Amino acid sequence: MTADRDPGDLLRELAPQVLGALLRRFGHFDLCEDATQEALLAAALQWPREGTPDNPRGWLITVAARRLMDAARSEQSRRRREDHVAVATPQSELLSPAADADPGQDRDDSLALLFGCCHPALSAPSQIALTLRAVGGLTTAQIAAAFLVPEATMAQRISRAKQAIKASEIPLAGPASQAERGDRLRAVLHVLYLIFNEGYTAAQGDELTRPDLSAEAIRLARWLRRLLPEDGEVAGLLALMLLTEARRPARTSPDGELVPLAEQQRGRWDRALIAEGVELITGTLAAGGPAVGAYQLQAAIAAVHDEAADVDTTDWPQILALYDLLDRVAPNPVSSLSRVVAVARVHGPAAGLGALAGLESDRRMAGYHRLLATRAHLLGLAGQHGPAAAAYRDAARRATSVPERRYLSRMAADQEAQQAG
Repeated sequence: MTADRDPGDLLRELAPQVLGALLRRFGHFDLCEDATQEALLAAALQWPREGTPDNPRGWLITVAARRLMDAARSEQSRRRREDHVAVATPQSELLSPAADADPGQDRDDSLALLFGCCHPALSAPSQIALTLRAVGGLTTAQIAAAFLVPEATMAQRISRAKQAIKASEIPLAGPASQAERGDRLRAVLHVLYLIFNEGYTAAQGDELTRPDLSAEAIRLARWLRRLLPEDGEVAGLLALMLLTEARRPARTSPDGELVPLAEQQRGRWDRALIAEGVELITGTLAAGGPAVGAYQLQAAIAAVHDEAADVDTTDWPQILALYDLLDRVAPNPVSSLSRVVAVARVHGPAAGLGALAGLESDRRMAGYHRLLATRAHLLGLAGQHGPAAAAYRDAARRATSVPERRYLSRMAADQEAQQAG
C-alpha cells in the first residue's frame, strides 16, 4: 500500500518512471528532467501534509506535464516548443493519471533512461550526476552535499551534461543491438560502482564515508537487479556492495578514525547483509551462464573475507586464486594492488614486494597513495621499519581524505617507534 510507504522512498522509486514516461511522450531530456524535478519537489511538500494520492505515479506525471506546458508557454519560441510538446499528445491524455500504464513499459522506460544517463559520450562525473538526479531522484543540493562541492558547481555540471545530451542527440532509448546493450550496461554498472565507492571511502574531506551515497548506490543496484534479474554481473555488483557495506559499522573507531580490515571487530559487521550477499553471489555463480565477470569475482573475494572469523583464518590461497582469475578477466591496476596483499599473505612479504614492483612502473599508479601505503605495509612486515615509515609519510602527504591521512601518519609513527625500539 502506497499510503504506508515513506514518501521520500516512494518518490525516489517513481522518479525514473515519471521521467521515462515524459521522455517517451515528448522527448527533450532537459525540459522533461526539469519538469520531473519540479513535480517531485511539489510532492515532497504536499504529500506529507495531505497524504499520498491513490495513484502517485499518475499524479507526478500530471503535475510534471503541466510544468512542462507552463515552461513551454513562457518561452519566446512558444509556438515552436508547443508544437514539439503539446501537439505530441492530446490534452486529455497529457493530464490523465495514467492509471492503466503497462508495467513492462515502465521497465523499458527506466532502463532506457539509465542507459541514456550513463552514455559513454558523457564524462564520468556527468554520468554520476545525471544518474543520481534523473534516476535516483536526488536534488542538486543533495548531490552537491554528497560530493562536497557547492550547489552552484553541481548545478553547472548537471546543466552541461543535459546540454551535451541535447547537442549530441544522445538517444534516450534502449540499445539497438545486443552488443551495444552489453557496452551500455557495463557503463551503467561502472557508474553505480563509482557512486558506491565514493560513499564507502570518500575521496576527500573530513569524513571517511558518505553513508547516504552508498545507500543510494545499493538502492539503485537493487532496482536494476529487479529490471534485469537474469544478468550475472548486475547480481555480482549488488552482492559486492552488500558484502562491502556489511563492514561499515566496524570501519571507524568511536572518534571517527579509520580501522583497517585486519583490525576490525568482526562481531560488529552486519550479518544480515553478509548472508544476503553470500546467498546472491553463490546462487549467481552456481547458475552458470556466460563467462564469470569482474563484479562476480570481486563479490566472491568479498564473501571469503566476510565469512572468515579473522584475518589469520581467512582462506588467502582462495582469495589469491580469485584475484589471479580477475587479473585475466578484467586487468585493472587497483585490483592488482589488492592482489599484492594476498600474495604477501600466501607467500610472504618479500613476494608481495616483488609483485608490487611491476605495478610501480604503471603510470596510472604513479603517486597513488594506496600503492605507497601497501608498500609501507609490506616493508613493515619484512622488518624494514625505517623505509616503511618513510613510505607511510609519503602516502599520507598524497592522501586527500583527512581520516586516511591521519591513519597513515599514525602508522608512520608506529614504524618509527619500532625502529627506535
